[in-house]
Amino acid sequence: MTDWTFRTPSVDEGPASWENPLLYRVKLARGISILETSGVYRAIRFPTQDEIAAATTAYMGGHEYTVSDAAKAALIAAGVGVTEANFTAQ
Repeated sequence: MTDWTFRTPSVDEGPASWENPLLYRVKLARGISILETSGVYRAIRFPTQDEIAAATTAYMGGHEYTVSDAAKAALIAAGVGVTEANFTAQ
């Protein structure tokens, strides 16, 4: 059984700043949270405290988690934007 490092999906947003014209083209990576409730996974950009509390498992955007083979397979099969590229073998 292998453990995996899971990095949540992200999306690039920009511009990084409206105050400096040099930063208009710079984009910042923003993490997407993955919440699981009763075996159903959802990708949420800005989860509320209530959504996080109601979730059985919460993978908050922008963080890394150690997951099992079963969790990896479930995340990929859920269709929430998670692919093999989100995992690194430990």
